[in-house]
Amino acid sequence: MNIRPIAEDDFDQVWPIIREVVQAQETYAFDPDMDREAAWRIWVELPQATYVAEQDGRILGSYYIKPNAAGPGDHVCNCGYMVAPAARGQGVAGRLCSHSLQIARELSFEAMQFNSVVASNTVAIALWQKHGFQIVGTLPRAYRHRSLGRVDCHVMHRSLMD
Repeated sequence: MNIRPIAEDDFDQVWPIIREVVQAQETYAFDPDMDREAAWRIWVELPQATYVAEQDGRILGSYYIKPNAAGPGDHVCNCGYMVAPAARGQGVAGRLCSHSLQIARELSFEAMQFNSVVASNTVAIALWQKHGFQIVGTLPRAYRHRSLGRVDCHVMHRSLMD
């Protein structure tokens, strides 16, 4: 598996991943009706950098990295990760997370924060905790899950100064 900066033509494979994840309404608070243009803007244009994990010409997953806030809060970064359904359970998200932590340090961020990890996404929570993240707050009933209704979201944080 190779993790590298996204190229424009990679989005032909990334867009279906984003569309499926967002339409599932289980993990991301993005508009489920978003179109390709909106997804490009959110996933590639607005972030500081976007990466893909690819193997044999197939995109397995992607992540973006950006400052979590502006001005006095720009030393903390935020990332979003998505993995192709066919590649789940194969360690792709873990590799993307490890890569993003390295990139965050190279970009001089001092911490990484996930603002809204859906509490029912226990696989992701366990993975982020394995990578040193802690739940620092819980937002009650902050996400409208397609099948579970209102569920909590966690704010997860990790220092990069160690």
